[in-house]
Amino acid sequence: MEDIKVDLSSEFDENFRRKAFFNERWKKNKIHNSKGSQMIRSGRLRNSIKGKVKGNQIRWRSNVAYAKILNEGGEIVVTKKMKSFFWAMYYKANGGAVNAKYKNRRQRLTREAEKWKALALQPLGKVVKVEKRQFIGEHSSIIRRIDNIVKRNIAEYSKSIVK
Repeated sequence: MEDIKVDLSSEFDENFRRKAFFNERWKKNKIHNSKGSQMIRSGRLRNSIKGKVKGNQIRWRSNVAYAKILNEGGEIVVTKKMKSFFWAMYYKANGGAVNAKYKNRRQRLTREAEKWKALALQPLGKVVKVEKRQFIGEHSSIIRRIDNIVKRNIAEYSKSIVK
């Protein structure tokens, strides 16, 4: 079981590099971001995934609150706390200005700042669809990998018995 956990943990981690769930590419964001994939920018989600063997089962968990919604897709409701976060990110992306109206009025916002501002201006209670960007779960590739690991371990065990 430990061999399977190590191998599959590595494969799930590779999904972030591939920007896909094995061969199923993640949908691109509507707003282009020059800082790379949103799923791997900070590495927090990727690094939070831990596998644990318990009996004849392996469970992968993440302590990141948004892991489930990203892995499965779904809808979230815009809250006051979210809007505060969006405004904070907007000011950060806009060069840390506390009050942007005092900056040069001709200054163009970066694409990232525009994205955060658009999110911050959404009304409270609006339902936002989060696209599924699966990075962990069942897939035909997993079954093949498990089968290969089991066959290899049985062969090694058989050799050790013969010796």
